[in-house]
Amino acid sequence: MTEVEKTVAANTSAPNALTGSAAIHPGKSPLMVLQANGLLTDFSKPAQEREVSEDVLRAQEEWDAVETVQPGTGSLQNQSSLISFNEALAFFQTKDLSEYMMKIKPTVQRSGFSALRHWLFGPPRLQNSLHEERNLVFAMGLYPFDNTEETHMRVLQTVYKRLTGTKLDCPRFGGHWEQIGFQGSDPATDLRGTGFLGLMQVLYFVMEPRTLSLARDIYKLSLHETQNFPFCVMSINITRIALQALREGNLSKECNRRQQIIAVINDFYVATFFHLYQIWKSQHKTIADSGYVIQDVTTFVNKNPRAVIRELEKYLSEKRANAIGQMDSPRGASTGKDSFVGVCDLEPEEEEVDLV
Repeated sequence: MTEVEKTVAANTSAPNALTGSAAIHPGKSPLMVLQANGLLTDFSKPAQEREVSEDVLRAQEEWDAVETVQPGTGSLQNQSSLISFNEALAFFQTKDLSEYMMKIKPTVQRSGFSALRHWLFGPPRLQNSLHEERNLVFAMGLYPFDNTEETHMRVLQTVYKRLTGTKLDCPRFGGHWEQIGFQGSDPATDLRGTGFLGLMQVLYFVMEPRTLSLARDIYKLSLHETQNFPFCVMSINITRIALQALREGNLSKECNRRQQIIAVINDFYVATFFHLYQIWKSQHKTIADSGYVIQDVTTFVNKNPRAVIRELEKYLSEKRANAIGQMDSPRGASTGKDSFVGVCDLEPEEEEVDLV
């Protein structure tokens, strides 16, 4: 029995903190445990209930027939180029989103005493000048993945390349997507709860030069022998937290202060992921703890949105200062500053040139 299975077995008597679901049984994979914790049910049906198309089966057979692609090997001809967050965002700014705008729910509808209490003691209202940008965010949260859109395909390939380090495109369908933490052979099925925004936020994470190394640190932890978790599924959960925080008005004060929506919700997404990462790594959390951890993180970040963003900014500033200090110091000399450490510190990777 592996360490993960032992940990899961030890927690069979604990009810799920988010859903009150039945206990987790030993022998389940990490994704199955996460599904038992109620984290996957909003995204797609269990694998045995999914209808698998002929295209998916054919693509899977083609993928199984070739060797695994290694980073930096093979021909680079006809490979898609990386796409920046701003380029992907421009796609939505030029699309007709009226169909989705009619369906969005950008605020929580309150009545009676609840409305009065929120008006007296709740967060400030979002300024009218920011409503259009806010509505765009919620429309992206409803926009489905489209195989016929080149921009959508490039976003998906960029996320895969930046996390795994490969320079080659991979097939649209196949088990390789589980490597970066999707549930199965088709990442689009996991986006049902957040729409294309779920991919946009992880794209921002891996294409923003300041946060790329943090994204890879979290991805490395997601592959840990005992502390592993599905990276992209966890990311989608954090996008859901960010959307709800915006809808509840918990980000309104920060948005009003900065006169931005998209930049704020992206920073809040990264800060929330970082907060979860710190807890998961330092407290030796496993997939069996996922429901409780996400519930606690959701409560904390909604009460302290500015605090978690400041904590992220502090971490990124210190990491940049340490990197500059190491470059200025003789090879092998210590800078005298401690960096964030935990269970699975791996060797640092060489820095890439960011295509933004």
